[in-house]
Amino acid sequence: MDFPIIRRAREQGDHSQFVNGFIANGGIESRRARTQEIDLPGGANWVVQKFGGTSVGKFGVGIAEGIVVTHTKSEGTTNRLLRAARDVLEEEPEPGKYVEIVETIRRDHITAGERDVTPGNEEVLKKFADDVTAECYNLLKILESAQFLKAVTHQTMDMVMSVGEKLACLYMTAILQSRGVNAAYVDMSEVISFSYAKGLGDDFYTGLAKALGERVRSLGDDVVPVITGYFGKVPGGLLEEIGRGYTDLCAALVAVGVQAQELQIWKEVDGIFTADPRKVPTARLLDSVTPSEASELTFYGSEVIHPFTMDQVIRAHIPIRIKNVMNPRNNGTIITPSRAEDDLYSGNKRPGPLFRNRSVSNLMASNNNKDTPRRPTAVTIKGGITVLNVHSKKRTRAHGFLGGIFTILDKHGLSVDLISSSEVHVSMALHSEISLLSGQGEEELRIESESLRGAVEDLHKYGDVDLVPGMAIISLVGRQLRSMVGISGRFFSTLGEHGINIEMISQGASEINISCVIEEREASRALNVVHTNLFTFLD
Repeated sequence: MDFPIIRRAREQGDHSQFVNGFIANGGIESRRARTQEIDLPGGANWVVQKFGGTSVGKFGVGIAEGIVVTHTKSEGTTNRLLRAARDVLEEEPEPGKYVEIVETIRRDHITAGERDVTPGNEEVLKKFADDVTAECYNLLKILESAQFLKAVTHQTMDMVMSVGEKLACLYMTAILQSRGVNAAYVDMSEVISFSYAKGLGDDFYTGLAKALGERVRSLGDDVVPVITGYFGKVPGGLLEEIGRGYTDLCAALVAVGVQAQELQIWKEVDGIFTADPRKVPTARLLDSVTPSEASELTFYGSEVIHPFTMDQVIRAHIPIRIKNVMNPRNNGTIITPSRAEDDLYSGNKRPGPLFRNRSVSNLMASNNNKDTPRRPTAVTIKGGITVLNVHSKKRTRAHGFLGGIFTILDKHGLSVDLISSSEVHVSMALHSEISLLSGQGEEELRIESESLRGAVEDLHKYGDVDLVPGMAIISLVGRQLRSMVGISGRFFSTLGEHGINIEMISQGASEINISCVIEEREASRALNVVHTNLFTFLD
């Protein structure tokens, strides 16, 4: 239920003052600033703004007017759409059940429009109601077809989910039009008219960015396009191939297509913090981070931005800013590449030397450099971890031991977040959004995941296998982390001094990350003690 927004940037680039004409939940706004602007080459005086469905549901009027007005919503449209899609596949579906869900969605959106469209705009309200009814009618036809065929394909699910974005964009368009903004609803479902015979590679995304940019530009500079995040049929389905982050990806591709000055991702937090501010009261807002740091933080538990989405705009030299829909005047956090990362994302980075000097003297010299950070950038927690241990049957590990293990994991579709290995033992941290195990205590624990069960059975040929459930990964992230002498020792000793046991350690694979596995029940306490000792008082 997300969408992006495009708007004109101020001449001085003060994006913190953009408090009028925002759009949310899958749309794009293209709007002239109230102060004098400059027409830079390409689209560099555009800013793309993406808002999530939750923000639109709660702050639709505030997004449009620049004043946050909270609205409540009993159940999200996304959840209702998912429930409707499930209902059509029931063996004995309750008559009219999904029809009732769709009618509830239709009625709620029209009610929201009647509440939020300013008085005296009956034509705008009537068109909104007609468009909502038409979209819901089309949704019913999709669900009826799925029920008849007894199948909900990936593309069917994409089409069902896209209805939420379309309704949200119609809602925002009506709100803006009733407030004098020349807004236009833009459905991108048919924007893919080019070949993607070679799959979803760089050529496909380059072509898609171009098509999205041309579609936006065709509307003219005085129009505020409100654009759906859903951009049409792709092989395997958008939700399956890219995930719910495809709306972020759409915003990124639009930013690339119009050569925007900045991509803004609007959330309900001020930006990226040194730790989760909901769990660590002393966490500080970061003014800026590098793309590599943002990617690591995303992977290890912080909700920042999908790395693939980030790749698209960073490759085009477009910075990303994370901002708060409830606090639009705050500058937020900007993700901007260093020169080295700029080269890396653009493919121009030359191969580095084969050997590196890692002597203590060089590290200390680096630490004396004023450009070297004095502390890590952030600490983050990733829960839902199960540790998988394999103890080799042989005294010395045979050739192909690790290769065989990873072949089995790949066969069963399991990915490894961390690995720690010795001559006759390997430990791997596995993450899953759904529970891999069930039950309490060693005697009651059962493997729920068919993939994990199959992998464990196959791994027994290499040795004894055991599982450690209820774990979490705690990670330090920071550029030039390897140049901070003693940082690993302080990290691990801080945990030990506070009685937090470390199950496994992984360091060295990434130059900007140090991670270890602890018990998940200790996660919040570990986060606070590490932040207190390595961030708050590390001056």
